[in-house]
Amino acid sequence: MALKGIAVLVTGATGGIGQALVRELVSQGAQVLAVGRRGEALHALASGLGERGRQVQPVQADVATESGVASIVTACRQSVAPVRVVIHAAAIGGFGGFESTQPAHIAASLQTDLLAPLLLTQALLPLLKAQPNAQVVAVGSALGHIGYPGQVSYCAAKFGLRGAFEALAREYADSTVQFQWLSPRATRTAFNSAAVDELNARLKTAVDAPEAVAAQLMGAIRNRRARLQIGWPEKLFVRLNGAFPALVDRALRGDLAVIRSFFNRTATPSLLAASNTQER
Repeated sequence: MALKGIAVLVTGATGGIGQALVRELVSQGAQVLAVGRRGEALHALASGLGERGRQVQPVQADVATESGVASIVTACRQSVAPVRVVIHAAAIGGFGGFESTQPAHIAASLQTDLLAPLLLTQALLPLLKAQPNAQVVAVGSALGHIGYPGQVSYCAAKFGLRGAFEALAREYADSTVQFQWLSPRATRTAFNSAAVDELNARLKTAVDAPEAVAAQLMGAIRNRRARLQIGWPEKLFVRLNGAFPALVDRALRGDLAVIRSFFNRTATPSLLAASNTQER
């Protein structure tokens, strides 16, 4: 899909991947409805784009609330150009041991990372179905395919979202609305705590720049790819975990002592831990 003149909704627009996506979109001529919880950050994003900032409409809203979804839907209805692409990039994380994770954080993770994109998609479908073609994109994760120690809540949400988007893609296969699951690997953003960054370095996990991730995501959106997993060996591990999960079990068990040693180096996952509630 050519993006010039097209209106695109991006949630989590002030996160690392979200900001990079907004920059890519405006460079290609799209009109962007940028959704985020912090109004000042949204306006800073738009003003930092210079003349292209005029292509950005800040929408301050919390996707995890009913009122936030209503505000986003209203903004889409009032958009000069009809919204034809929706990109769900908002998410919260929280690395740490499951037993020490606060119940409120588990609930918030599932609400923001799983329920919010589903409920927003449901609310926007009447608008999207009225377009000659439309796309709904979930910015997923390799952890939506591979259960990983210390990431229980995040894995639960991303696994669920992947299944939901697979079901939606099949339910709407004969419609003008396409559903896409596009999955980054580890990315260098404030979404990760310092402990996660250190763990990635210790395990020699490849980490991508958000700009590189956004470029690959945009290519998949333009080419209407149904699925994408970014990075090697992540592509291999995703396939192995699906076909031969015991092999991945053994590989991760070999790293388990190292992973556990980092549990106490991060704040207990909670709604108040700023390092764990960043937009992607």
